[in-house]
Amino acid sequence: MSVLPFDQRDGFIWMNGTLVPWKDAKLHVLSHGLHYGSSVFEGERAYNGKIFKSTEHSQRFHKSAEILDFTIPYSVAELDAAKQLVVDKNGFKSCYVRPVAWRGSEMMAVAAQHATIHVAICVWDWPSMFDVNEKMRGIKLDIAEYRRPDPATAPCQSKAAGLYMICTISKHRAERKGYADAMMLDWQGRVAECTGANIFFTKGGVIHTPIADCFLDGITRRTVIGLAKARGIEVVERRIMPEELATMDECFICGTGAEVTPVSEVGPYKFTPGKISLTLIEDYTAAVNA
Repeated sequence: MSVLPFDQRDGFIWMNGTLVPWKDAKLHVLSHGLHYGSSVFEGERAYNGKIFKSTEHSQRFHKSAEILDFTIPYSVAELDAAKQLVVDKNGFKSCYVRPVAWRGSEMMAVAAQHATIHVAICVWDWPSMFDVNEKMRGIKLDIAEYRRPDPATAPCQSKAAGLYMICTISKHRAERKGYADAMMLDWQGRVAECTGANIFFTKGGVIHTPIADCFLDGITRRTVIGLAKARGIEVVERRIMPEELATMDECFICGTGAEVTPVSEVGPYKFTPGKISLTLIEDYTAAVNA
């Protein structure tokens, strides 16, 4: 499959307060963010021309940078306006939205307190993370070798670029084995999340999901929990051991890219997409299109 490289596309990118032609949005090879991972980002979607929960994402963007010891030089309101401007300028109604911030090239060492903080906002068409037919049957997940780190060893509550290195490795390995993605355990061997989405299970009409203390408490995760509770479905956030998966009825994942996606397999464990998963797909679709 031939895919046009992202640096060769047409359109406009918001960069440091100005709309620039897509192909002119560049950074120097000696940018600190490239070498030391001092970069944070957001993943958002626009539906019918409006970005879903834009302000919540901008607030988390600020918090992620704060955790990495730098400050986003634009307010939440300015970011919200800039994101909407980029969506509108590129002529999209439904698209993926990617704000990213990074330390620049003034200092090239571990310490870079005086590096300029750059911010860019890009949008592109991304209909679904998974094949539509496969998604409704339930995707298949591998169990990753890498684990989410102990929160005492990494800034796990920041949506920091460097934390996704093991996610890329794990997803590559899963896809080579014929899986759509991989479920990751935490540093103590408990169920955590997927490489880019949160994970849920159902048992006897109750939803169970891991406590988000070594990975992001995703905005989509919180949205889905709220939708479930509005339906009167009990949601339990707790520690889940992988062997418990043998007793679960349904499994689904959620995230900006994945939206709500049923799961049919996690390693040796099998699930049948059912009423709760399908109901939440419908409710989430209604919420983002409201």
